[in-house]
Amino acid sequence: MHRRTPPTPRADLVPATTGRPVQVTLDDIGTPLHDVTFVVVDLETTGGSPAGSAITEVGAVKVRGGEVLGEFQTLVDPGGPIPAQIQVLTGITTAMVIGAPRIEEVLPSFLEFARGSVLVAHNAPFDVGFLKAAAASIGHDWPGFPVVDTVRLARRVVTRDEAPNHKLSTLAGLFHATTTPEHRALADARATVDVLHALLGRLAPLGITHLEDLATAADPVPADVRRKRTLADGLPDAPGVYLFVGPKDEVLYVGTSTSLRTRVRSYFTAAEKRSRMREMVRVAERVTPVVCATPLEAQVRELRLIAEHSPRYNRRSRSPERMPWVRLTDEPVPRLSVVRDVRPGTAHIGPFTSRGAAQQAVEALHDAFAVRRCTARLPLVPAPGASACHLAEIGRCSAPCVRPEGVTEHAATVDRLRAALLGDPAAVVDPHAGRIRALAEQERYEEAGTVRDRLAAFLRGAARAQRLAPLAAMAELVAARRTDTGGWEVVLVRHGRLAGTALVPPRTDPSPAIESLRATAEHVPPPVAPAPAGHPEEADLVLAWLGRPGTRIVSVSAPWSSPVRSAQARTDPAAAVAVAAGWAALDVAHPGGEDTQGETQEPDATADDATRSERDARFLADAAARTEDPDAGAAGAA
Repeated sequence: MHRRTPPTPRADLVPATTGRPVQVTLDDIGTPLHDVTFVVVDLETTGGSPAGSAITEVGAVKVRGGEVLGEFQTLVDPGGPIPAQIQVLTGITTAMVIGAPRIEEVLPSFLEFARGSVLVAHNAPFDVGFLKAAAASIGHDWPGFPVVDTVRLARRVVTRDEAPNHKLSTLAGLFHATTTPEHRALADARATVDVLHALLGRLAPLGITHLEDLATAADPVPADVRRKRTLADGLPDAPGVYLFVGPKDEVLYVGTSTSLRTRVRSYFTAAEKRSRMREMVRVAERVTPVVCATPLEAQVRELRLIAEHSPRYNRRSRSPERMPWVRLTDEPVPRLSVVRDVRPGTAHIGPFTSRGAAQQAVEALHDAFAVRRCTARLPLVPAPGASACHLAEIGRCSAPCVRPEGVTEHAATVDRLRAALLGDPAAVVDPHAGRIRALAEQERYEEAGTVRDRLAAFLRGAARAQRLAPLAAMAELVAARRTDTGGWEVVLVRHGRLAGTALVPPRTDPSPAIESLRATAEHVPPPVAPAPAGHPEEADLVLAWLGRPGTRIVSVSAPWSSPVRSAQARTDPAAAVAVAAGWAALDVAHPGGEDTQGETQEPDATADDATRSERDARFLADAAARTEDPDAGAAGAA
């Protein structure tokens, strides 16, 4: 008999140059495992090889996301008697298959049932080998399903201490399968489903979360890497930071995870394919854990430890002090300069991820404003006998070096430039957008791309500075958000630096914890805005956390505001112009560059200048209500 669900879309075939279907490799599929349709199949046969044996029963279960979508089961007439020992093993007798459909009828029905899925079998070469041979015998093309072998997966994650072998019956017992294997196709397929789900559950913490990950999950692990897995012994199952340490006590690599034990263990499995990480593991002598109260604290500690130790196997965040800014210099006749620090009394944008990006932003500003580009310090009164450069001759500089009136003209230009840096960047965006459109219409795409890249660099730097500045100026900010268990995660930020965190248990008044946090949090001296007191990426992490839905502002030491017509607000129109001109959207959604945590909406402490006590009262009143009703819905941000 058959029990089938409607066929899924045919996703397992791609066109081949010969017109025949070809197999899709797992590398071609980027599907989360919970979205993958698996067909778990089991066969009973008259022998061990398709060369001289035939199929007597097919059983299959279709599952996706842990849900059974359908089952397929039928006896098959093998075309001859079933050997006695096979009858004893399976319970399928020759009499039972008399009148059953032949493989010519069964196989097309099974292939229809399995269409668009990933085949799974315990000892897949056996079952898939018989199915392929059957297809060849009746002249039917084999679709080339992706195949997962639960035996190979089990060899990677089930140790000999847990099970003496990797037989289906052994694994079914280990994982408490709901069906006991009995050498009948459907029962064995059902048991294999439970084994598959258990194995995927063990693989998930090792980073095996997508279908393509399974292609390498069962690969062998080098012996020298496998021997290092004892480094994970004793690590806590808690959020925090881990440090791989070398033979000279040097920090090799710093990482963070919500589960230190699980993440560190993954470095010693076949799932870790990065050659640099394999090299690092071979050098490492120990792993030092740093347990953190919250995931945000772990992320921040990771940044700080990377900046402190500059581990050679970490690629990012190693030298925050080298991140460049663009400064409008503080001198009688200002100019633009790429610098490494922020000084008071003048305008800055950034920081940028590289000096090249900062230079692109400078070029965008020079294209929009005719400010001087020479590096000499000019007096307010031009020196006698001074000569102008070629930029003055072509109208790209007011020549303050030779013309007294040029100093006045230059000062007016600088005022407009400063306004674009600190507020509305329209004076930069609009001419660049028009230039992009004009060049694209003339099919001068390479030049248009250069203009686009300069504009994008400027917008990233300006938007980042405008976002960092109010946080850097904020002497203290306290915010909180609900934890999954119903408690509170509280953070205290001073001048953009995470000064302290606390976890408040469920049904507990958070006010004492908040006051204690204020008393014990790190003292942070005020920085020179827009630079925050800590790592710029730390401030990005804090902003991302504050912008998550459900975050509540408990208190702020001063009003928090940003320009209405800011660089970030101008991002979308600029991108729209670029798209209309035939170019990809400007990638300015992450003003910090590739390492930022993404854009967030600032909490609505912006227009609300309520006092700290008023904010605390509103926050604590809601917390008290939740103490009585822990399931109450989240209110809006204070």
